[in-house]
Amino acid sequence: MSLTQDELAGLRDLLDVGDVEAVADELLRIFGIHWAEVSEWSAAALLNERKEEFRRELAFALLRRGSLNNTMVRILQQVLARVPIPLTGQAVEILRRDAGQPVSTRCPIVGTVARQVSLPAPREVLELLVRHIVQDGAYWPAERLTLFAEGWLETGEVLPDEVLTVMRHAVGRGYGRGRLAELITLPGYSPLNPGEAWADRANADLQGLGDDWRELVWFASSASSAKPSAKWEKQGRDLTARLGGEPVRRAITDWLGLVGRPRTQPLDVGRHGPDPNQMFDAYNTVVLRGLIWLVSFLPEHADTVRALGAVTETALRKVPGTGPRSPKIANTAVYALSRTEGEEALAQLARLASRVTFKGTLKEIDRALDARATALGLSRDEVEELAVPAYGLTRVGGRTEEFGEATAELAVTGTRAVLTWCNAAGKTVKSPPAAVRRDHAEKLAELKGSVKELDKMLSAQSERLDRLFLAQRSWSHAAWRERYLDHPLVGTFARRLIWLVGEVPVCYADGELRDVHGGVLTPAGGETVRLWHPIGRDVAEVLAWRDRLESLEIVQPFKQAHREVYLLTAAEENTGVYSNRYAAHVLRQHQFHALAAVRGWRNRLRLMVDDFCPPALRELPRWGLRAEFWVEGIGDDYGNDTTPSGAYHRIVTDQVRFYPLDAPGNAAHAYGGSYEQWVPVGADPEGPLPLERIPPLVFSEVMRDVDLFVGVASVGNDPTWQDGGPGGRFREYWASYGFGELSGSAQTRQDLLSRLLPRLAIGDRCTLEGRFLHVKGELRTYKIHLGSGNILMEPDDRYLCIVPEQTAAPVGGVFLPFEGDRMLAVILSKTMLLAKDTEITDPTIVRQIRY
Repeated sequence: MSLTQDELAGLRDLLDVGDVEAVADELLRIFGIHWAEVSEWSAAALLNERKEEFRRELAFALLRRGSLNNTMVRILQQVLARVPIPLTGQAVEILRRDAGQPVSTRCPIVGTVARQVSLPAPREVLELLVRHIVQDGAYWPAERLTLFAEGWLETGEVLPDEVLTVMRHAVGRGYGRGRLAELITLPGYSPLNPGEAWADRANADLQGLGDDWRELVWFASSASSAKPSAKWEKQGRDLTARLGGEPVRRAITDWLGLVGRPRTQPLDVGRHGPDPNQMFDAYNTVVLRGLIWLVSFLPEHADTVRALGAVTETALRKVPGTGPRSPKIANTAVYALSRTEGEEALAQLARLASRVTFKGTLKEIDRALDARATALGLSRDEVEELAVPAYGLTRVGGRTEEFGEATAELAVTGTRAVLTWCNAAGKTVKSPPAAVRRDHAEKLAELKGSVKELDKMLSAQSERLDRLFLAQRSWSHAAWRERYLDHPLVGTFARRLIWLVGEVPVCYADGELRDVHGGVLTPAGGETVRLWHPIGRDVAEVLAWRDRLESLEIVQPFKQAHREVYLLTAAEENTGVYSNRYAAHVLRQHQFHALAAVRGWRNRLRLMVDDFCPPALRELPRWGLRAEFWVEGIGDDYGNDTTPSGAYHRIVTDQVRFYPLDAPGNAAHAYGGSYEQWVPVGADPEGPLPLERIPPLVFSEVMRDVDLFVGVASVGNDPTWQDGGPGGRFREYWASYGFGELSGSAQTRQDLLSRLLPRLAIGDRCTLEGRFLHVKGELRTYKIHLGSGNILMEPDDRYLCIVPEQTAAPVGGVFLPFEGDRMLAVILSKTMLLAKDTEITDPTIVRQIRY
């Protein structure tokens, strides 16, 4: 409902009379009716016609009538537009009252006073205004900040760290490089802004380290370029030499270990923009870059290398509405690793190459690894293989450490490093004995650091090995044994995989390479070794290897013997140049985006903005191809269908296509619509390649990725979406996916369950029929869909909602021949639960079953 002409006329009459109290009452009354129109309120023009003195009195009259809530703040913003507020008694009282309130609910008078007040001002007023400046987070004019600084210094005290922080940020943004820049470098100030854990530790340490150390950190604050100049490096080396390289390394490494910890002084979260508590302090970031440069001038040390790797990942942690916290710091840490000689630094770069997805930093990592490969005269793949450290493992997957009379046993289990302790009596204990913590603290810290780093590397190596199928790598037998089979870390994976030695498929068992029948293969030495893939192999051979691995109870690190094979369908032969096999699915965008990055795809989040986006794509240089998966955002309600930053919550899928690697790229509008090829001037468009020309291995692996994206990220997997999600819009899709035809991965699940179920104690209660696993409980019979894990109850197919834990795992000691299929673990967990439905105690589940 719009503000009526009668209401406007009545308000004008009151304004003409000049009755401040009556105008205040009328504003509150009509605002209560027309609250939604305040941002373009037609009454604002009437207020702007009034004199500043009247409007100031009107503001104070409004404040006397009620609490300072969002409604009152918005009215006051209309009343006080461009009105200076002198330091009257009423204004000071408002400053006192609002000093501790968040910026979002603070009276506009406070900000007006802070920007308009004349100095000098009473000390109390200065303190109140300074507190507002610190919490405001807005861009403050250098002239105003300079006035506050000089007014404060005239009281005989140094500037508070909080005010110094604001002024440093202003100078860092390029404002006030004159007098303001001088004021923030006066002696006695903390070299770093407080509020971040690492900066607080550095400031505290520097208080007892002397002037030379403070000079080192002040010097680090001059790291304003992308890389250190020759002059900067010489000065930095001289400073570190004066202090002693090892003390500097230890101090900086300790500080780096705290980067990214939660802020020690939380900041107000504004209504717009990213949460500042998740960001790095802009001034401290410059100093941090300088400190990383300084530590890169020193000899390699395992602790420092680990810290640089951790800083890289911490700096790339994404903040909603912004993206990575600080690509600048991530790139700096990668630069430091690239110029650090030694195996530890190379191993970190290789690990990061498998983990980092941010394009800018990944480019720096690739550049560093390529440079190292060139220097060594090796290929990039060889460098990544040789860069894998042993982390102290003295045998494949194991390490024993003596700590006096106690012993630590480190063993790799799957993709985790497990540490087991034995005390002096030989008894297994959960944690290090007290004597170890007391007498061997440094050695214990080194072991724990190795375990933590080993965990990260195990995950990275599993992903690297999974990508070898498309890399088509081959090795001489001797090189393969050294880099894979007998490597202390990589061997934990290699000994659970099938390899082709020459043309004979083998797997490691009982200390030997053995064929599918258990026969020992003794290579002559000149054979070439490759990773075995089921595509193109006889079905009998594939099934025999599945039986062999299951009989040996070998758990593969990822699907190999049970790997899905995707062949061209009749529909794809008809469409010719594209596949619709996984079209029209609704996926959770952010989950899809994360999965795509892990699998080596490049993707951009779809935002509800006027922009164009390329499809999700995977480049395959080895094959001269580019695979594209066309997706688009879904929904048109900003704020409900999107995150606060505008990213779609969900996307809908379309075609999969293949192009030559150097073909012009396709793009579609972010709001949706068809993809079009963007052809450079003078170039010709290039169409998609016929699917029949795509090598079967490439087609199968790409389609397997897409199947994974859909199988994991589909909203049809969410058991709470039986109502169709927001507004019920996706009810039809949820039902069709949640109980529909099985995908390739679901069919693999079906085949495996047919082999596993007869071995279970509840096997006689389970049968596989079509798309479902039927489980007979005491109260009901249940049908679990093999694709989504959704459940129907017989006889009327009523839906049963059971929400699995995020870390669902097989229960009852069930052997699974591969890692990585979370849905299989969920289905088995639900099966065992429902087979004993009379023992279920969860009231939500019991209520659905019994009523």
